[in-house]
Amino acid sequence: MPTPPIDASAWQVRESALDPGARGALESLFALANGCVGVRGTLDEAQPSSSRGTFMSGVYEYHPLSYPEGGYGHPEHGQAIIGVADGSTVRLQVDGVPLDVRETPPEEHDRVLDLREGTLRRETEWRTPRGARMRLTSTRLVSLVQRSVSAVRYEVEAVDRAVQVVVRSDLVVNGTPPKVHNSDPRVAEVLERPFRARLSRRHATGGVLVHRTHGSRIGVAAAVDHAVELPDGGAVSTRGDDDQVVTTLVADLRPGERVGFVKYLCHVMSTDDPSVDLQERALAALDGARHRGWDGLLTAQRAELDEFWDGADVEVDSDPELQLAVRFDLFQLLQASACVNGAPVGAKGLTGGGYSGHTFWDIEGFVLPALALLRPLDAARLLRWRSSTLERARERAQVLDLAGASFPWRTIDGHETSAYWPASTAAMHVNAGIARAFGWYADVTGEDLTTVGGVDVLVETARAWAAMAHEDHEGVVHYRGMTGPDEYTGVVDDNVFTNLMARRNLRAAADACEAHPEHVGRLSVTAEELERWRAVAEAIHLPYDAVCGVHPSNEGFTTYREWDFEAKQDGYPVEEHFHYAKIYRRQVVKQADLVLALWWCAEEFTPEQAARDLDYYEQRTVRDSSLSACVQAVVSARVGHLDLAYQYLRESALVDLRDIQQDADEGLHLASAAGSWLAVVCGFGGLDTAGGELRLAPRLPDDLHRIAFRLRWRGHRLAVEITRSGTTVRLPDGAAGEVALRIDGAPLTVTADRPATAPLRTPRPSAPVPRQPPGRAPRAPHRP
Repeated sequence: MPTPPIDASAWQVRESALDPGARGALESLFALANGCVGVRGTLDEAQPSSSRGTFMSGVYEYHPLSYPEGGYGHPEHGQAIIGVADGSTVRLQVDGVPLDVRETPPEEHDRVLDLREGTLRRETEWRTPRGARMRLTSTRLVSLVQRSVSAVRYEVEAVDRAVQVVVRSDLVVNGTPPKVHNSDPRVAEVLERPFRARLSRRHATGGVLVHRTHGSRIGVAAAVDHAVELPDGGAVSTRGDDDQVVTTLVADLRPGERVGFVKYLCHVMSTDDPSVDLQERALAALDGARHRGWDGLLTAQRAELDEFWDGADVEVDSDPELQLAVRFDLFQLLQASACVNGAPVGAKGLTGGGYSGHTFWDIEGFVLPALALLRPLDAARLLRWRSSTLERARERAQVLDLAGASFPWRTIDGHETSAYWPASTAAMHVNAGIARAFGWYADVTGEDLTTVGGVDVLVETARAWAAMAHEDHEGVVHYRGMTGPDEYTGVVDDNVFTNLMARRNLRAAADACEAHPEHVGRLSVTAEELERWRAVAEAIHLPYDAVCGVHPSNEGFTTYREWDFEAKQDGYPVEEHFHYAKIYRRQVVKQADLVLALWWCAEEFTPEQAARDLDYYEQRTVRDSSLSACVQAVVSARVGHLDLAYQYLRESALVDLRDIQQDADEGLHLASAAGSWLAVVCGFGGLDTAGGELRLAPRLPDDLHRIAFRLRWRGHRLAVEITRSGTTVRLPDGAAGEVALRIDGAPLTVTADRPATAPLRTPRPSAPVPRQPPGRAPRAPHRP
């Protein structure tokens, strides 16, 4: 797939020429969402398209899982996000000829995703077979204020000749089946038409459809109406059936005349409410949208984004492409979370059906920390959703013969849905990653853990770690048969990242119980149990290879045979060219694992150890996962390899705009988007929050002259600016109170009239700049 043809400004992503080969990636890049509803960035007309769809958080269907051999504890069924009623299609005919850009290439074409307006605007000019020049203008938005509402303003103009125009505006259920990457025919059969009709109504300019899924029993209602603009003699009508509402406009246009509409769409869902109630909720939301009107929706959208950027903007001098990319990534975080409620955020957000719409621990690992520092209310909603699934995690632990809880590797409703246990059930670090998110939120916001269900999660995950602990004859604790973050090294003993995160989890749970004694009795936590957690944490084994002078990612890893990177440069991604039976036995790393421990558990390593470990794993990490470059950026910056960190930041930030992984057509890489912001803030800003103390260690690579970012800390908004002359931290004018922090270890205080300042330090790395495997240097070099 070619790289999407993007023309960039500081605040806009623009497509100024049609490229059929990049269509799928562009549909993801131009998707609009609000965390509740998401619409793929397709062209208005039905074809050409790669994968149309409108999605809702938490709306999915079950499907069969195939196992070549049966096994106890395997998930019983899969889950896949499914498209709900899609209202993005508008079919246009001029003098009986449909608009199809494949047959009639536009003379002018421009689509713009505006990050400040929150809209996708399209302008297309073409000539019909009879030579009439036509102009189409459409603008879409998915409201960041009214979670059920999306809207389209659509207008067709006859520029130089009289023509007849017919416009059909669709709302269709079961019309956008997902792409199924599964050879089991039962899966496609289930997902082809997942909805069953329950109610439908129509009127002159719209209607409402209510459906329920066959297996998951989720009800969805969609309502549509059109504010029509017709010249004299034009006509409008609506028809349909149980699965569609089609509103048709017919008009004869003289040169300079236009026909069009504002299309209001509203989606609501529930697992419990009856169909009539869903219908009324959708119609009420539609009334609110029509009352606000198109201009009102635009004004509210701009106001919401003005507030967002005021508290979240990042400024990167000297690299316009990176500047746009980081803002695009921040915009995606907002789109994925602004209105989410009672549902997870998937790894692709609502931009596509990749990973079947599942949420992974990546969300708690990367998206949640970013949201806690930018939009803490959104972070709290995500944590409450996760804690609401605790009972299902307890049930999973019982299946695994464990105490406590075992959270799923991938899920939509809280049940494990992965059919490949070495990468899922064996990846018990998921528990610790989720537990870390609760602690991070409490440190950043100062909010009590109990407000998001954190004490319960910490207790039950600690119980699982205590149950899995294996003590050898010397009393040393080991964790056997685990898979760490690196999926190319599976089912191993004493994965360092897993062991360190287990230690952190156990200690955090004990601290939480001591801080909240009122919950100890409710959770039946005994003094002996608390003592056991602390004892296990202290006794956990951390492998170290004294010969190589590094930490093996797991026991014995540094003794595995080396991967022949030179001879296998054409074999990326590795998993698509070699069997796991070989991969698991070699020193080849898919994504940051031990290096992630250098960031998340930095206190466990000396600076010299961190430098040696980074050097060792840089030479063996192939980054076949998008969720590696941001981690390598942070650790490279902290070790002092600032230019390498800058290159990795670019790869992470541009993973979708350049389609580096060649899979953006399935949806955007949301964790990488969050990781890019964290690479700026935690890498070059050196931000750390351990123990509820704000610490910064600012750095600048040679190619950047200034970085500025904003964040929220315990109810305060802070602005951080890093230049060659030093670092400045400010509170907004008129802000009350003060914020204590440390910059490079020095204690400072910030007030509205007294910023904190510190000189910029340039670190001296204790090791040369690491090299990467052949063909795996950072993949987004700066284009001056």
